[in-house]
Amino acid sequence: MAIDTPSSPSTAPTPSTAPTDPPVAGRAAPRLTPRDRLVLFVLCAAQFMVALDFSVLNVALPVLGADLGMSPSALQWAVTAFALPSGGFLLLFGRTGDLYGRRRLFLAGLALFGTASVLATFAWDPASFLAGRALQGLGAAAIVPTGMSLLTTTFPEGPARDRALGISGTLLSLGFTVGMVAGGVLTDLLGWRSTMGLLALFALIVLPLAPGLLPESRTPERPRLDVPGAITVTGGLLALIYALSTAAEHGFGRADVLVTLAAGLLLLTAFAVVESRTDQPLVSLPMLRRRTVAWGNLGGLVTFSMMSTVVFVLTLYLQEILRLTAFETGLVFGVQGVLSVVAGAYAPRVIGRVGARRTLVASLAGQGAIGLSLLALGEGGWSVVLATAAVSLASMCHLGAIISYGLTVTSGVPDEEQGLATGLVTSTQQVGITVGIPLLGVLATTATDLASGVHTVLLLDAVIVLAAAVLVAVGLRVRRTRSGTVEP
Repeated sequence: MAIDTPSSPSTAPTPSTAPTDPPVAGRAAPRLTPRDRLVLFVLCAAQFMVALDFSVLNVALPVLGADLGMSPSALQWAVTAFALPSGGFLLLFGRTGDLYGRRRLFLAGLALFGTASVLATFAWDPASFLAGRALQGLGAAAIVPTGMSLLTTTFPEGPARDRALGISGTLLSLGFTVGMVAGGVLTDLLGWRSTMGLLALFALIVLPLAPGLLPESRTPERPRLDVPGAITVTGGLLALIYALSTAAEHGFGRADVLVTLAAGLLLLTAFAVVESRTDQPLVSLPMLRRRTVAWGNLGGLVTFSMMSTVVFVLTLYLQEILRLTAFETGLVFGVQGVLSVVAGAYAPRVIGRVGARRTLVASLAGQGAIGLSLLALGEGGWSVVLATAAVSLASMCHLGAIISYGLTVTSGVPDEEQGLATGLVTSTQQVGITVGIPLLGVLATTATDLASGVHTVLLLDAVIVLAAAVLVAVGLRVRRTRSGTVEP
């Protein structure tokens, strides 16, 4: 399915007649009405808030641990407590929004996220803080898929949706970067609690605006919820994310990591069996067999997991080897954030000319090729310049991949299945962010020589991204039938 032929959501092209996405010259830039801009502001602000939450607390963890009496080994739960529910419940909440109202669930998620942020801000012990983080993650699991569904159903397929997803993708990427910089500044000036207070403030701004702006959106029918599918996929994702998050801190040798990893894989296998036998599945297996969905999500998984790994190992390299302070390291990634904004402004135009599929392949290839340049990192001052330039340019390609893979997966999907499609997109994001560091980053942290370990990780990272670019290019190759129609 292409994004180059505008159509309303209700008349999206079917798989048998979907157009290709060849270059389209001279396509007019979309004009958004004032109300469209307000809707986009509300949805993007909520997505930015969730992205901010992933990184704003990172540099504050040592201070937080000392204040609440958490041991260094327990600090990983400040991240894991959020990641478990936010990743585990995405598919379930995406489908629930499809059936019972995306706007309703989006507002409930915002309210829960804001309340949980207040609890985390005023936490009096580790248990209350971790409870706040877990509730934040649960709220995020409702906000992200329903927010994406509201965006794709509010803005019709074509230039308007391209632009809306371009802005959303830019703010998603920028949120991670701003969080790294803002977390250090706020912690130094106001203490770690201010990082959680910032999130509560975001929710307080967005929540009053949303009810009057966002339309309700749901499927016309009211089928029953696939309870066995919901239990197996949610349990499988929870187990998998726990295993990978814990492995990032302690390695894969621990018994709880091995047990939960095996349980996660078994539950996800059971989920596939359940979905193949039920009349009203939580996840439509035919949708997963669509080439655009399967290969688009592979591209998304790789770009998120590998870019998060690069940021992680570069943070170690800049602080442990080049001896930059946390604030100076934040400035390096601040440059990355500025160039990501530039990429977000131009990515929809590129997609409009060459199509989402070609943009995804080119973005992955660019991210991998630029990542290879980081192998030249040394211990001199020039390495700071190289790291800043390379990670910034790679992030521009990364942002192009984020936007184009989201469009590739959701374009041509009927409105009643947008929650499912965007749930897959956002689940890919969450799993990608979670899986990269445990699988590759641990090679750097456990290496005898940190510099050598970082270079090994950067090499593997670049090779994986380049290999994914080739696979996605082959998988998304346009195939015409004898009748002249295009296969999905």
